[in-house]
Amino acid sequence: MSKQAMSQSPVLRRRETVVSYLFLLPALFFFVCFVVTPMAMGVVTSLTDSHMGGGSFVGLKNYVDLFQDPVFLKSMVNTVIIVVVSVPVVTVFSLWVGSAIYEMRASARSFFRCVFYLPVVTGSVAVVVVWRWMFHTYNGLFNHLLTGAGILDRGFSFLGDPRTALACVILILFTTSIGQPIVLYVAALGNVDSSMVEAAEVDGATRMQIFWRIKWPAIMPTTLYVVVITTINSFQCFALIQLLTSGGPNYATSTVMYYLYETAFQQFQYGYADAMGVVLAIVIALFSALQFKVMNGGATE
Repeated sequence: MSKQAMSQSPVLRRRETVVSYLFLLPALFFFVCFVVTPMAMGVVTSLTDSHMGGGSFVGLKNYVDLFQDPVFLKSMVNTVIIVVVSVPVVTVFSLWVGSAIYEMRASARSFFRCVFYLPVVTGSVAVVVVWRWMFHTYNGLFNHLLTGAGILDRGFSFLGDPRTALACVILILFTTSIGQPIVLYVAALGNVDSSMVEAAEVDGATRMQIFWRIKWPAIMPTTLYVVVITTINSFQCFALIQLLTSGGPNYATSTVMYYLYETAFQQFQYGYADAMGVVLAIVIALFSALQFKVMNGGATE
């Protein structure tokens, strides 16, 4: 009987494999049709001068023109600034708040998780409307407080000044980006082996030593996920730019995603816009690979 079971096991394994692939087939079909195929079409289109009236093959001309385009270079610099500033700030702040919330009672923990997650589920338009009022030159909350305190003599256009517009965008992006990381960190800290923490406390370890020696290695996968996802979201920042400043003033807040949208759907230069998308995808992939390499400590080698 055992020999018969052994002889049938390869057949059963093949049958299970076939059934598994059949279950995956619908998802794979949609992934190929709506993800892989548009990506491939975008790469092909980036090699043409496609526009409303047609287009022809131009090779790498769009890519050469990109790096000679001052608006694209300015947009790329703005995008990198947003990423470099927002990713570490969001990660550190979320970890700090998540650690504080985890130490609270269950009811308080649930309350603060809802509070910090609320901007994530709130519509972008509603969030932007509130922030535009707060930054308003004459009736805004910030100008009211600053003029009332004597710091400003008159209303200041935070979103209309190239020196402060990008900082305002980063501030708003920060407030809408911390909800999910905080919830993830609270959950990750709850999965840390409590027996190891208790043993370290008995041995006289300080809170900082317990965090760095026990908790930090345990939440490293969560930190890697938070860093990568925040990086991707920061690179793809678009809705806030469109609703707040439309890339202005004088492209001071323009990002690659916004310039891509403007080029494709206002100037109808699809080939040039797809070239931006390809470059942006490559930059995001390089940043993500570097983060995996650094945070895994060379474990991928």
